[in-house]
Amino acid sequence: MARSRTKRVFDTDKRIRLGVWGLGRGMNFYDACAKLHLDVVAGCDFNQHMRDNFQKVNPGAFVTDNAEEFLARDFDAVLLATFCPNHADDAIQCLEAGKHVLSEVTAFHTMAEGVRLVEAVKKSGLVYNLAENYPFTAPHVYLARRWREGLFGDLIYAEGEYVHEIRSLAYTYIDGMPVEPGDALHSWRSWLSFHYYCTHSLGPIMHITGTRPVRVVSLPSTGRLAGFPAFKTDGLGTVTPSLITMDNGALVKNLMGGTTNDTHLFRYWGNKGAAVVDGGLSLRLGGGGSCPMHRVKADWGEFTPLVEGMGHGGGDFFVLYYFARQILFGDPAPFDIHGAADVTLPGILARRSSLENGRAYDVPDFRKKKDRDAWRDDHDAQPRPDVRHGLFPRRADKTLTHQFNHTISRLIYLMHDVRAYKDWFAVVDDMEDPAQALPLADRVIEVYPEIRETAGTALKLVEAYPKSHGARLLRELLDMMDADTVLSDAFPATVRKARRRVKRRMG
Repeated sequence: MARSRTKRVFDTDKRIRLGVWGLGRGMNFYDACAKLHLDVVAGCDFNQHMRDNFQKVNPGAFVTDNAEEFLARDFDAVLLATFCPNHADDAIQCLEAGKHVLSEVTAFHTMAEGVRLVEAVKKSGLVYNLAENYPFTAPHVYLARRWREGLFGDLIYAEGEYVHEIRSLAYTYIDGMPVEPGDALHSWRSWLSFHYYCTHSLGPIMHITGTRPVRVVSLPSTGRLAGFPAFKTDGLGTVTPSLITMDNGALVKNLMGGTTNDTHLFRYWGNKGAAVVDGGLSLRLGGGGSCPMHRVKADWGEFTPLVEGMGHGGGDFFVLYYFARQILFGDPAPFDIHGAADVTLPGILARRSSLENGRAYDVPDFRKKKDRDAWRDDHDAQPRPDVRHGLFPRRADKTLTHQFNHTISRLIYLMHDVRAYKDWFAVVDDMEDPAQALPLADRVIEVYPEIRETAGTALKLVEAYPKSHGARLLRELLDMMDADTVLSDAFPATVRKARRRVKRRMG
């Protein structure tokens, strides 16, 4: 970072012309690009509304829905934010078009794809980075600096978590718009095992401690949250933990999944000290388990004024920073193609391990040709269901079934509102501050007309196609909502009565 300054990040007048392929997730990067010598000059997405939004933010930039037309334009690099299972093929296509690549996670979907991507990057001589952004929150940037100073010693054990429900994204694009047509599912968020999405929980541990994974094992988990698509697949709407041995002998618990408790916690144990990242940062220092533990202030050092307010806790700034720095000056980035492979491979192998009831797998090092050769023809992957025709009969009434995605995505959030009210009022007498329950009742009263309308549409779909996959998902959410009770004419009065009782108790 010696080349950087607070006001002017890089000591050069050179600019990098950037094309963005995938304008949903890609839209989160625009603000940071301007500060990092990156000029957004082109965009590509099959969705018209995303192209329209891109054009508003980047007036004068070229935009298209055609990838070949996009890659034929004169620019230097691609920010690749296409569908997750397509990243390897799309990245290779960009490299073959002479573009540097900053790829969203994960880097590839199969072992064979990983081999092809590594060798394509080597052959191209171009820059490839993975946009793994979780290592660059303020606590993790602080920890990485102190870890390298030796404050914590050698890693013994760590736990990383990326538990994120995101149930509605099976039915909407990342900007909240329902997937079109309205009876189709999201291309990959509706079926992809959470095992694959392992980099946000593992990446910070690798970056901070300087270790890489060498062995992984996982046991199957069959629990599932209501309303998640339930194709004959695995690892969606449940937890997908794995245990990973690192190259220094340390053990890591890597936890992903969708549950009733979103968590992004990290815990680190070195042989000199320990740390906990729980939104803030706590350190236990002194070389023993009962030594003092205190909170510390963490920021991004000299970059703090630039990073504050950037997406993903500052992470989006840093992945662009390292990518631009490598293009401009050749300085290595933390997640180049080899770091990208190291952090992607454990998820692929953990899923395989869970399907084989806990068989352990050695994690190959794709820097080595012999390791690549061993996996070159391994195309094993999770089966892809028919996301366009898997919900309702093909001859169903489209005027009705096209309402499905809007209905179920709203029903998920309304179910949360109802359950939060009902469950917290069940324990309201045990709350230290019962006043915190009152807004939950207010919320249900506020959205009650929408609850009735949305549940009514859901019931029409269920009654019209009772044996369909779509009806099953709607029934699960209606049952979670306790729809028979909630849709009764007496329910709003019951909520108001419960609210008055709490108010009286509070005096």
